[in-house]
Amino acid sequence: MKKNPNRITKELLETAKGMHKVGILDDKTYEKITMRHLGKEKILEMEPITSDEIRSIREREHISQAVFANYLNLTVGYISQLERGIRRPSGAVLALLNIVRHKGLNAILY
Repeated sequence: MKKNPNRITKELLETAKGMHKVGILDDKTYEKITMRHLGKEKILEMEPITSDEIRSIREREHISQAVFANYLNLTVGYISQLERGIRRPSGAVLALLNIVRHKGLNAILY
C-alpha cells in the first residue's frame, strides 16, 4: 500500500469519492479502491463549493466561461448555470473544481 499517493492517484481517488457519494460506486468497490491506494486512512469528504466560489476560481485564473468549460470538458451553459447557482456541482465535476480551487488550473492541465 502506498503511503503518499502521487498527484494522479489523488485525483482519481477524489473522482472515486464523488462517484461513491452519488451512488455510482457501491461501498464495497469504493473501499477496495481506497484501501488499495491509501490503506485504512480515512479519506476526507469533498468540500462543497458555492456558485460565487466557482466564479471566483475562474476569475482568479483570468479565463472566460468558454475556456473554463473547455478545460473541464463541460459546456459553457453548464458553467453558467453553476456560476448562477441554478445547478450545483457533484461527482467528478466537484472533484475537479476542488482540485482547481486548491492547486490552481495547472493541476489539471499537466
